[in-house]
Amino acid sequence: MKRTTFLLAAILAAATFPATAQVSVNINVGGDVVRRAPPPPRYERMPGVRAGQVWVPGHWQWNGRDYLWARGHYQAARPDYAYAPGAWVQVDNGWRWREGDWRRAERRAERRHDRHDRHDRHDRGHCPPGQAKKGNC
Repeated sequence: MKRTTFLLAAILAAATFPATAQVSVNINVGGDVVRRAPPPPRYERMPGVRAGQVWVPGHWQWNGRDYLWARGHYQAARPDYAYAPGAWVQVDNGWRWREGDWRRAERRAERRHDRHDRHDRHDRGHCPPGQAKKGNC
C-alpha cells in the first residue's frame, strides 16, 4: 500500500511540474559550412571511356580560405552500383560539400521482361509456390 501511494504521489508531482529540459543534437556529416558560394563548375573534357572505370568529375574544394579546383579522375567501378557525383549543397548558413557515393543500380527493365516472357512461355500463367515473392513470376 505504501509503495502504491508513493508511486502515485511521484507521478502526480511529475505531472504538475512542466519539463524544462531540452536536448539539441547537431550532426555535421559533410564538413564545415562555407559562407561564400562556390564558383561555377569548370568544364572538363572527359577522357575516353575506360573499361571497369568510372569518371569522377572535378569540383571546387574549400581549403579554409579559398576554393581550389580538384581535377576529375577515374575510379574503379563497382559491380551493381552507379556513382553519384558530389555536389555543393546550400544550407541555412552557407554551403556544404556532399561527397560522391555509390548507389545500388536499378535492374534493367529488359532483363525483367525477358525473365517474365520466359516463364510465361513455359508455365502458361502458372506460378509455382513461393516464386512470386522472389520476383520470378
